[in-house]
Amino acid sequence: MFGLGKSAVAEPEVATTPAPEKTEKKEVETVQHPAGSMQRYVADTPEAPQAGEIVEGTVAAIGRARVYIDILPFGTGLIYGREFMNARDILRKVSPGDTIAAKVVDPENEDGYIELSLKEARQALIWADAEEAVKKGTIMSLEVKEANKGGLIIDWQGIQGFLPASQLSSEHYPRVTDGDKDKILTALNELIGTHLSVVMITADQKEHKLIFSEKGLQEKEEKEEKINKYEVGSVVSGEVTGAVDFGVFVKLEPGLEGLVHISELDWGLVEDTKTLYKVGDPVEVKIIEVKDDKISLSIKQLKENPWTTAAKKFKKDDIVDAVVIKYNKHGALASIEEGVAGLVHVSEFESEEELKSTLSLGGVHKFKITLFEPNEQKMTLSFKEVDAK
Repeated sequence: MFGLGKSAVAEPEVATTPAPEKTEKKEVETVQHPAGSMQRYVADTPEAPQAGEIVEGTVAAIGRARVYIDILPFGTGLIYGREFMNARDILRKVSPGDTIAAKVVDPENEDGYIELSLKEARQALIWADAEEAVKKGTIMSLEVKEANKGGLIIDWQGIQGFLPASQLSSEHYPRVTDGDKDKILTALNELIGTHLSVVMITADQKEHKLIFSEKGLQEKEEKEEKINKYEVGSVVSGEVTGAVDFGVFVKLEPGLEGLVHISELDWGLVEDTKTLYKVGDPVEVKIIEVKDDKISLSIKQLKENPWTTAAKKFKKDDIVDAVVIKYNKHGALASIEEGVAGLVHVSEFESEEELKSTLSLGGVHKFKITLFEPNEQKMTLSFKEVDAK
């Protein structure tokens, strides 16, 4: 049988391939190198694998209860003993020349080999796949293996997972009127052996915990079905369910909401959404985008665009009366009509303080229109050019 070091095969009763010579640490000859060459050599030399790392190598030889793997340029890896027994079902299928990944258990044992674990490597890769499945919401069909009063036990790649009863779809949820736990278990037992379409919602390798949901998949499918009924450009009725800083949420039907962004509430300046709408208000909305299971809505697009009207009344270089409605870091916004405002730049004043003292909020002043692009809803105003006249 194979020894742990460089011993030859001593027992002919098992067909094996010769064990490779383990990598010996060679005496390094003293050679003079230019400093730059040596630095480059050291920099280009990869670091030796450490315990816990996943490495990949080529099967060099197979012996009795052991497999030798070439891990270039670091030496020879060895799977043997308990690690071989743990992965024997997989290792029976490998042949010299096959490439396999394994986890480093010991970077260098007493015989100079890199001890490896195939089972631990496989487990690490499986948990990485599990985390990816959670992120992507991958749909999978899995068989129910067992049931308990809390839910169902299902198997995924050799790891037991749990599907809580609360995460079952309405089709499979145990309908027990009196909440009797024994009756719930009886109902859940009827699902043993069936395949359920589920998504993984939790993958925790440290806790060795996989949690699945059938309900989440059903809700996603139901939401997609609802959303597909709505088309961009349609006008629908809804009910305000919430007003937040960035907009207003509107319920279109039970289980489906859309968002009216603050910029789509009104053509005029909106400072506080709660002053315009409150929960329960009925509203008409226009669907302006359906993307990634989300519906974007607009209220202002159902109103006449004030820039269209303004385009017929105003033009560049006109002197107009405008009310100051807001300050920002660039200057002051002044409105010539409801929903039509332009910027008075701070550069026209000595300082921000002078701008605010001259153009008080709510004050009406004369301005010259220096830029007017109603199609782009852009306008700039000048206070100084009016004074210059």
